[in-house]
Amino acid sequence: MRRVAYITMFLFCFTVSFAFLSLARPGTVQHHIISPPMEKVRKTYEVSNKLVSSDLQQVKPQVMAQTPEKSSLMPLLRWSRIDTAVAYEVDILKKNEDEQDSYEPIMPTKRVYVTGYMFYLPKEFDGDVFYWRVRGIDLDGNGVSDYSDVEPVYVDRTLPIVEKPATLSYYNQGNGTVLLYPVYDWIPIPDAEKYEIEILDAAPENPNGTEPSVHRIDSLTCESSEKYDPKSRVSDAVLYWRVRGIDNVGHTVGVYSDAVPFKTSPEDNYDVATLGDSISHGGGSISYSPSDWAFSYQYYLDFPTINLAQSGDTSNMTAERFERDVLPFHPKYLIILMGSNSLRAGESPYSVIYDMKKVKEACLDHDIKPVFLTIPPINPANIKKAFDQDTAEDWQQRVAIVNAWIRTQIHIDITPGMADTDGNLFTYLALDGLHLDPQGKQMMAGAINAEWKYILSLPDDVWEKK
Repeated sequence: MRRVAYITMFLFCFTVSFAFLSLARPGTVQHHIISPPMEKVRKTYEVSNKLVSSDLQQVKPQVMAQTPEKSSLMPLLRWSRIDTAVAYEVDILKKNEDEQDSYEPIMPTKRVYVTGYMFYLPKEFDGDVFYWRVRGIDLDGNGVSDYSDVEPVYVDRTLPIVEKPATLSYYNQGNGTVLLYPVYDWIPIPDAEKYEIEILDAAPENPNGTEPSVHRIDSLTCESSEKYDPKSRVSDAVLYWRVRGIDNVGHTVGVYSDAVPFKTSPEDNYDVATLGDSISHGGGSISYSPSDWAFSYQYYLDFPTINLAQSGDTSNMTAERFERDVLPFHPKYLIILMGSNSLRAGESPYSVIYDMKKVKEACLDHDIKPVFLTIPPINPANIKKAFDQDTAEDWQQRVAIVNAWIRTQIHIDITPGMADTDGNLFTYLALDGLHLDPQGKQMMAGAINAEWKYILSLPDDVWEKK
């Protein structure tokens, strides 16, 4: 059959013996690769809309409208994400009265890792308007976009100062936006030393209050403005999450954020589920979590899915939680991408294949049709730079052995066009060397979409145990 690999044991052994060779299949969909983004841009401090270099073609951050129109002495600034940015530099400025279209800083440039910034205006600031701009930067602090347009913010000193985290994670927004293991993100507030996330089984009776709700069913704490939930949140009813800041003695800072609803329910009858580690869970470019949907391949699929992946999984961890996490949803198809963490850490490829066989057998025992995805390449140098983690020197051979086995199963090859001539994952597809960024996730989804009608057309007998 065209896509399903009924390959003899001889061919499998031959392929494993020469695992470093490329395994092209007739009819495999090839993907056009867009040229890598510009890595360096001209730096300038003087602000002027006329000072955009002719070689500076990157899109710039788009500033979001100020709400309300005037700010208190604690402004909240927000802007759009830049694909290649790991972080952002924000300049807070005032006009230089001596020169037209010239500005000077009123506080040091701030580096932030989300698309928003809440801060106190300096005590010495006595004006009724300030200006700001923002640009995306890479891991080394180099600009990867032009600065946004310089925007004015008008200040009303009579407005109350309220420290309220602005939430960034919103679920049930369409394809790929339902996670079994949610991730909660928000814009940090100035005086918080840590944060407490509250999970509720109903909308809070005290919105934007300071005390826990009577509807609280769980809570989590963290020091950053992001929290990966270690628990699966399965509920047929709508749940809510919200967050508050905590100071160094345990007191509430400001008020709770708005409460955000989400629902992850087997009653929604998903035909397709996805299972695996962080590549399937989502996120990338170091700073963006799985709740930033542009970093989830499921978001680009032509059909809805439930995301059952969990960041940090080894292949054994994925196999072990099958009964707990997959069976309640009982999907008709399970898209499986597992093993990257195990293989890059030096685990035997045959152990990974053993775990994959366990998942396959469990699927077939419960009338679920498993569809494996080939394991993408990685980039050890970028992983080391981003996470200070070493990679097994023979990772390519290990991945090739596992991919050779995957190609004997019902599978979809998502890897064409991802590796450079040395076999390493292109940097522009994954800045951190592991987690594919939006363009990489679109490549994954493109390969799956191209094959999915064929997968659906396969007769039941090809899924029988072999």
